[in-house]
Amino acid sequence: MQTRLVEYFLALERERHFARAAASCHVSQPSLSAGIASLEEQLGKRLVRRDRKFVGLTPEGEAILPWARQLVATADAMGQAAETAQGPLKGELRIGSIPAAMPVIGSLAEAMLSRYPGLNISVRALTSRQIERDLAAFELDAGITYLDFEPPAHALSVSLYSERIILVSAVAGIPIPDPLEWADLAQLPLCLLHQGMQNRRILDSRLAERGLALQPRVTADSYIALLGLVQHGRLCSIIPDSHAALLKGLEWVRTCPLPDMEEGSRVGVIVADSAPLGRLAQAVLNVARELRLPPEFLGT
Repeated sequence: MQTRLVEYFLALERERHFARAAASCHVSQPSLSAGIASLEEQLGKRLVRRDRKFVGLTPEGEAILPWARQLVATADAMGQAAETAQGPLKGELRIGSIPAAMPVIGSLAEAMLSRYPGLNISVRALTSRQIERDLAAFELDAGITYLDFEPPAHALSVSLYSERIILVSAVAGIPIPDPLEWADLAQLPLCLLHQGMQNRRILDSRLAERGLALQPRVTADSYIALLGLVQHGRLCSIIPDSHAALLKGLEWVRTCPLPDMEEGSRVGVIVADSAPLGRLAQAVLNVARELRLPPEFLGT
């Protein structure tokens, strides 16, 4: 069985469209269709439902999907292992990161590129659940996510830092109680991440432990959006303290630590727990173990 035919099948499942799948594989649409038909003939099963256009996968197509992903990932890993057996690590390192951890990407990428100059790095902003799903589907080599709250399954991990949270508001905006208490948060006009984001679920859990619940006026899926809302002065927000360094020099912004902070939420690098472990995954873990982060990630 040719791996290329399986790649055609996976591209079609991903794109849900014959022309787009062919373009992503850099072949003509007839070549892709013929390749998938050849794969179906080899397996003796119809894999794709068609009605002049892509309709979906058959039950047999759905059944082979995880095996197809594993086969292509294994073939790629074999090729990389052969190419780099006695040479430097090369290729594309695909990293998915939760938005809360984006400030640490610079430190990790710099360390990876310094040690492995032949690498290219692709970074995607994803939710923690998307990171787990894409690692399992061999669409990511590594992720950066929370390690303790809803811990990732079937993953190897290295802790990078412990995240704490801060209140952020505009200097000329709404007044903030001093000292700030947890109960005050429920009275403030807030903009927060939506509940599909793990950072928000952790925050809600901490408030629930204190018998409190937040009702934000606005929700969003990025900290850039939240800061844009805060800048106008009517709202305030809660963000990770690792983002505080990105706010330095902005005259309009005011930050305030939240009271009685216990241990923070651990954030770290994860890779799929598989054997053998790919060279890219092993390289990320090795670099993460030795990574020295700036003071803002260490609470100093």
